[in-house]
Amino acid sequence: MKKAPVKKIIAKAPAAGIIYSIAAADLAGHMFKVTLTVKAPAAIGQVFSLPAWIPGSYMIREFSRNIVSIRAESEGKAVALTKLDKHSWQAAPCQGALTLEYDVYAWDLSVRAAHLDQNHGFFNGTSVFLRVLGQEAEPHEVNIVQPKDAACKTWRVATTLPELKAKRYGFGSYQAANYDELIDHPVEMGDFALATFKAHGVPHDIVVTGKVPNLDLERLCRDLKAICETQIAFFEPKTKKAPMDRYVFMTMAVGDGYGGLEHRASTALICARADLPTTASNSTEIGDGYLKFLGLCSHEYFHTWNVKRIKPAAFAPYNLQAESYSPLLWLFEGFTSYYDDLMLVRAGLIDEEAYFKLLGKTINSVLRGSGRSKQSVADSSFDAWGKYYRQDENAPNAIVSYYTKGSLIALAFDLTLRSKTNGEKSLDDVMQALWQRYGRDFYKGKGEKAGKGCGVTPAEVEALFDEISGTRMKPFFERYIRGTDDVPLARLLAPFGVKVSDTRKAQKPSLDANLGRDGNDAKLAQVHQGGAAHLAGLSAGDVLVAVDGLRVTGNPANLDTLLGRYAVGATVAIHAFRRDELMTFTALLQGDRAPGVNLTVLPAPKKATKPKRPSAQ
Repeated sequence: MKKAPVKKIIAKAPAAGIIYSIAAADLAGHMFKVTLTVKAPAAIGQVFSLPAWIPGSYMIREFSRNIVSIRAESEGKAVALTKLDKHSWQAAPCQGALTLEYDVYAWDLSVRAAHLDQNHGFFNGTSVFLRVLGQEAEPHEVNIVQPKDAACKTWRVATTLPELKAKRYGFGSYQAANYDELIDHPVEMGDFALATFKAHGVPHDIVVTGKVPNLDLERLCRDLKAICETQIAFFEPKTKKAPMDRYVFMTMAVGDGYGGLEHRASTALICARADLPTTASNSTEIGDGYLKFLGLCSHEYFHTWNVKRIKPAAFAPYNLQAESYSPLLWLFEGFTSYYDDLMLVRAGLIDEEAYFKLLGKTINSVLRGSGRSKQSVADSSFDAWGKYYRQDENAPNAIVSYYTKGSLIALAFDLTLRSKTNGEKSLDDVMQALWQRYGRDFYKGKGEKAGKGCGVTPAEVEALFDEISGTRMKPFFERYIRGTDDVPLARLLAPFGVKVSDTRKAQKPSLDANLGRDGNDAKLAQVHQGGAAHLAGLSAGDVLVAVDGLRVTGNPANLDTLLGRYAVGATVAIHAFRRDELMTFTALLQGDRAPGVNLTVLPAPKKATKPKRPSAQ
């Protein structure tokens, strides 16, 4: 069947009853001015509300605190606004269209909120677009106004919002089918670098804001194309059909930074400019910084399927005014963390040796904290709002990351399924089944029968693992997901020809504490439970002054050198400031307890047969 031209489809779209206009009103003051017009406000008085959090970042951020001023009018007359709570207002009843005008302070240089200055503008809809309660399902229109400042005359717009009257990369009007779609397409404005490639026929843009001398966009396109095509084919091996018509990697390059946030057709990223490839180098090697960036891109791109379309039931739909609790983040973030590096191998960007090195680092990070014996990944998922996203100095002793341990659980699931089915099934089959049953039709408006268009529940997840494996997986869930047992990776990897060894430096004397960055001071950032520093009475925040009368500096190597003069089991006197009080402690030095896990691929016996390793498939 021949498809109708895009212009005709747009022309037939219903007229928006909710229209926003957003302008960079004050670059130096970091202020966006937003105008919102509601053609048919509620007769009893329209209520407006700004989200308290942004999907993908599970913390109440109270974006409404950045609304500096707000006013309303109808047919040229002022309309009273009553504040209902910290993020909601109600307008007095009026006869005609209702218009709100408000200023939003934007000085959060992150992927979660909004930022504006003379160099660029960026915003997520959750930070700037008030929700019109009761009309969220109506069509929404946004006019992005070009700044009047002379410094912005060459600015362009990058977003995956469908264009209405605007041209691609231009200022003007864009549209969204509803509020949920509106806030799922962040916007970047500025003089950014731009490159485009196609992944299985779908255009993908790379947008890089910030000064990056000799940025190698050609290499970025080549490497990201490999990642994207690998992931598209992973979820749709037969059709190789992507779930979006266009995708944008929206990247902010800074001196030192790292982070990403997924959206249905784009991702907002922040990275260190040194991590991006340069044309000044002839090397084809992937350095640690660039590898970290590619892993971040792979992670956020995998979310296009896993969490943006395959969703936990608690997020279908989102409750944007309060916490939305789910015990399944180990699946949505942990499994994504497992596949992000695995996809680099399958895309041919790194080899098995590099992959196992990354895996070893993940294992070490999980084993380092005693919190893993106190909190399950199911509880960590549920408590993300109050614990994982609000970590303090005691975090390693109190919580476990559903990202890192979740990725090890994914590996354990993968190995277990392969072993139980003699290589016939793997975690890939689970992810593809989740996609087919819960994700593929999520935004297509089709019926909710058989789980289509709905989020997945914990019970359905467990039942799916039973189905794919052909056995009851409840013991696995009880021990490693709802329980706190360490995943037995050494045992699970052995049949696949991978040896796990721990080469920790047990003879190296240690206080078992981490130093933070605080100028020239040796300030303790974290003190591990049961370690020498903890048993001596030292606490996070203490500033080490001397070990047996010799000065300690802020350089971690200095402390290692001082302690290296002693044997494990020796007693040392430590002077430290707690706040402004000098205190004396006696520490019994322990051997270094930091894990040193390494993974080695053993040569296969001549006549041995073993299941394929996950990274090789």
